[in-house]
Amino acid sequence: MNLPLLELRRQPSRFIVATVVLSFLATLLMFLGGLLDGLYLGSTGAIRAQQADVIVYSESARDSFLRSRITSEQRAQVEAAEGVEEVGGIGFVLLGAQVPGETDIANVAVAGYETPPKGVPAPPPDGQGIADTRLEDAGASTGDVILVGPQQTPIEIIGFVDDTSYLQQSSVWVNLPTWRAVQNANRPDSTVSDDIVQALVVSGTGDLVTSIDTATAGATSTLTKDDAVLALPGVKQQGDTFNQIIYSTLVVVLAVVGLFFSLLTLERLGLYGVLKAIGASTRRLFAGVVLQAVIVAVVAFVIGSLLAIGAAAALPAAVPLQLTPARFLSTFIGLVVAAVLGSAVSLRKVTKVDPASAIGNAS
Repeated sequence: MNLPLLELRRQPSRFIVATVVLSFLATLLMFLGGLLDGLYLGSTGAIRAQQADVIVYSESARDSFLRSRITSEQRAQVEAAEGVEEVGGIGFVLLGAQVPGETDIANVAVAGYETPPKGVPAPPPDGQGIADTRLEDAGASTGDVILVGPQQTPIEIIGFVDDTSYLQQSSVWVNLPTWRAVQNANRPDSTVSDDIVQALVVSGTGDLVTSIDTATAGATSTLTKDDAVLALPGVKQQGDTFNQIIYSTLVVVLAVVGLFFSLLTLERLGLYGVLKAIGASTRRLFAGVVLQAVIVAVVAFVIGSLLAIGAAAALPAAVPLQLTPARFLSTFIGLVVAAVLGSAVSLRKVTKVDPASAIGNAS
């Protein structure tokens, strides 16, 4: 293994082109992955934070909170269903909000709740709310009174929580009476009475999806929390699109590495012939090629990561780019695997090297 490392150290210029190309591809992978994570996390935080097993919508809502309406009678049926242990109402309304001292309107999702999501305290008193830190980034502070919607309904911010945004909008967690007041004042076409919620978050045991929809005679549509996340507008489609682009980019990485090391192997045929003549095995020679490919991929990953971090710092906050440790790890693994597979293209050439002919051609 000393010879491949020696070549990397003494002739790094031979690997510059591959390293530069892979660095830009690594940056692209990080950027695409960061956008995907930012879109996913920014859209789904309010649902992922729910400490429930299933979410119950009205049957005609097509698994949308904004279209769903659960009556008190349906809630009673859900509470009586087999396996149900805890039920809480929830509702969202998407509006603009005026933040004190700021000229730009902030987008908020006022979320009424009974069962506290993860990290969110018990429902606050009327007229008060706990906001996602996205609203803090928009200039809000604890004690500020934001004016929500065209009717400028006041909500006092009494604290902040992380990772609870909804559809890229900062959530403001309020009790259900406050949510209904905001909804009815600013969405007169979608008013709700005191016994109505948009959906129910339910905890329990057993097959809750079947038992709840059976108990309501099909008047509800029940999803697991994971399915409810994917049912949010655009989440599944965005994930599918970005993942296809990411996988396509990894195929390009594989092709670049394969082409580069195939050409490099052709240049080394004479050297490989000499090494085979003095007893080097094909396995040992190929291991050297793989080692060089992995080192180039690791260097490209480091450079690409630094470029992606720089881009994330330079981009405006409106761009939903979020680089997570899991994304760095998955990109690193993807690059290394693609590099190993790409370098395997040269295995056939290494295997078929004949010491005598290779040395003769080299001379």
